[in-house]
Amino acid sequence: MAEPNPESWEDMSGRERVRHVVELLDEPTPVQEIADRADVSRATADDELQRLQSDDWVTETTVDGTKAYDLNPVRLLFDEVTDLIEAHSRDELEQQLTELKAEQEGVATEYNVSSLDEFREQLATEELSAAELRERRNVVATWEAIDTELGLVKHALQLYDDVLELSSPRTDSPSTFA
Repeated sequence: MAEPNPESWEDMSGRERVRHVVELLDEPTPVQEIADRADVSRATADDELQRLQSDDWVTETTVDGTKAYDLNPVRLLFDEVTDLIEAHSRDELEQQLTELKAEQEGVATEYNVSSLDEFREQLATEELSAAELRERRNVVATWEAIDTELGLVKHALQLYDDVLELSSPRTDSPSTFA
């Protein structure tokens, strides 16, 4: 996990520092650890974390029997998909999908496999040197990253029209909010 920069905190409230620490979480983290990283009391951290949970930014869990929080994976997924849609046209996303699929197929062809599972099976069944194993582990990480990106781009394409419609201002209909 990246560590917060306390030098930039002089202009931030305690609650803002807690939010900043939470944005950097990469695993469930106990409340006291979040409080320590944000340089706030446990009560302040707990209060802000409960508010973030009610807003669906974090989820509560336990770590070694202690209350902890982690970023909400559903919210993160939707944020990433929305960011893709806002940053790219439909054509650009379709091109990205094509490039990612070609990259995945290139790796599959290079190692003469049809899936990541088959590739992993080779790790267990073939006699490979330490250098070959390291290389294959890097290929696994690359393949997983491609799979993740493919999933995000596919989601973005599926939701493209809905997100654009919902995020564009409506000038032809009166607001239903008073």
